[in-house]
Amino acid sequence: MPESETIVVIGAGVVGLSTALDIQQRLSGTQSILLVARDFPSDTSVNYASPWAGAHYRPVPGSSPQALREADQARRTFEAMKRVAAEEPAAGIELIPGAEYLEAPPPEYLDEPSVRNVYSHLKDFRSLSSDELPEGVKWGVHYGTYMINSPVYCAHMLRKFIVKGGNTKQYTLAHWKEAFALASNVTTVVNCSGLGFGDPKAFIIKGQTCLVRNHCTESITRQNEDGSWSFCIPRPLNGGTIIGGTKQPHDWDPNPSVETRERLLASAAKWFPFTPESNGRFDVIRDIVGRRPAREGGMRIEVEKLTDGKSVVHAYGAGGRGFELSRGVAEDVVGLMLENGLLREKASL
Repeated sequence: MPESETIVVIGAGVVGLSTALDIQQRLSGTQSILLVARDFPSDTSVNYASPWAGAHYRPVPGSSPQALREADQARRTFEAMKRVAAEEPAAGIELIPGAEYLEAPPPEYLDEPSVRNVYSHLKDFRSLSSDELPEGVKWGVHYGTYMINSPVYCAHMLRKFIVKGGNTKQYTLAHWKEAFALASNVTTVVNCSGLGFGDPKAFIIKGQTCLVRNHCTESITRQNEDGSWSFCIPRPLNGGTIIGGTKQPHDWDPNPSVETRERLLASAAKWFPFTPESNGRFDVIRDIVGRRPAREGGMRIEVEKLTDGKSVVHAYGAGGRGFELSRGVAEDVVGLMLENGLLREKASL
């Protein structure tokens, strides 16, 4: 009888949790899974990006290999999120209308094939005619999308993982190599660590948003004439609304900026659908700062074979698209593991 083997997944962000759940569904009887992370959904840390995320699905057109790969992963994630929203209401996912209004659309938004490639699968998708656009807007679309209460969704996935027999260990790894020593007979480590432990292509993107009590029934993204972006994302289960946001590569300041908050709110106030009782003002709950783990050229998703017969599967560097890509990335990781014999067989359900 084969010796029992432990697969270790590093990282309990949205990519790590999604990947651990997908692997868990396919374990053979001689394999178990251990999720190791510095932070879990009950923790709050500027370096633990997932619970801070606005977490909605907004397609990103483009024709580069990275853009096409991410579009495919995002499309598969979208289909998975629709199923979860229908079957697991406690997961914190809700299907809602989405709208985008761009005052200075980049070239890829004006390329019809690129737009069709990433938007056409969305329910009720349509491009807006010039007489439907707000003043100053050059390009706009409406479609059906999803929004996620990110801390609720992460906690929901962790509960599912544990209830189905998964083990967890809170531990700060210095390197992914350390994971091979955290359980018995570990021959495969799945590296969903975010920044990848010293990868020179990896970097952080600081993001600041603001959580407000004002209710909104749709996800709205607005690009301003100067190229800056503004958005509102309502969180399901009465989680407030995220007003954002910034993208500040290599900015390690962990503190929220009052000036940035005022700028974000002032920008959003120009188009936010305030209710009459709000008097056109935002009711602020808190400032949010998180560090998105990004990587030049996009995510690293590959199997690295080691000299001692062991393997590490890398899946990190999602930047600001962790939630949008998460289920597609998990599928790709499982596919690589099956191809390389790291998952022995598909478990019967």
